[in-house]
Amino acid sequence: MDRTLRVRTPESIAFSYELAGLGSRFLAVSIDVALQTLVLIGIVWAFAYSYSHLPRSMLRAASRPTKVEESLAIAFIAAMIFLIYFGYFILFESFWNGQTPGKKLMGLRVVRDGGYPADFASIAIRNLIRVGEMAAGLYAISAVVSLLSPENKRLGDMAAGTLVVRDARAAKLASLLGEPSAAAQRPAMLNDDERALIDRFVARRDGMAPGSRAAMAARIAQRVRSRVSRDLQQLSDEELLTRLSAS
Repeated sequence: MDRTLRVRTPESIAFSYELAGLGSRFLAVSIDVALQTLVLIGIVWAFAYSYSHLPRSMLRAASRPTKVEESLAIAFIAAMIFLIYFGYFILFESFWNGQTPGKKLMGLRVVRDGGYPADFASIAIRNLIRVGEMAAGLYAISAVVSLLSPENKRLGDMAAGTLVVRDARAAKLASLLGEPSAAAQRPAMLNDDERALIDRFVARRDGMAPGSRAAMAARIAQRVRSRVSRDLQQLSDEELLTRLSAS
C-alpha cells in the first residue's frame, strides 16, 4: 500500500513524498536478486572453466586439498556470496543516488528521514540488517513490519533512519513521439506542489542562514533536476530554482 509523507523543514517549507509500497519494493528486490544470481552464476562458470583447463599436475594437487586450503576456500566462497548479495545493495545505493538497478526500473529511491539524500553510513546499516531479515524467513518478518509501519519501513529502514520513496518522473511528449515538441522545450514538468515549494523557497531564502539555505536548495533541486532541460541541469542548485520560479 502506497502512502504519502509530508515533511516540514525548520524554515517552515513543506513538501511531500509518496512512499513506496510493499509490492513495488518486492518487485525491485526480485529484479536485483535475479541480477545478483546471474553474476554469481557467471563467476562460478568462470571458475569451473578455469579449473577444467588447469594442467594435470595442478589438477592432481587440487584434488587433495589440505584442511587449511579447504577452510580458505570456504571463507572465500562465503565472502564472495556476501559481497554479491549484500555489497551489491551498499555499492549501488551509495554511488547511484539511493538506487539499485531494480529500484531504478521500479522508480524508487532510498532517502533519509526528512527527505535528505541517504549517506553511506545509513545505507550500510540498512543493508547489513538485511542479512538478518533475509535469514529470518526471506524477508517475511520485514514484510509484516512494513505493512504495520506508518512510513512503510522495514527493520533496516528503522535502524538506519531511511525511507524508500517513489522517484516520480513525468514523461515528456518528445520522448513518447520520438521527436522534439514544444512541450519538451518547457523548463520543467512539475506538479503544483513542487512549483509552490520552489516559489516559497525563493521568496524566503534571504531570511535563511547560509548553511540552511544551501541545504534546502540542494534538497529541492535534487527532486526536480532530472525533469528539466539539459541547459538548466548545468545550473547550480539555487540558480536552477530561481529560473524555475521565474518560468
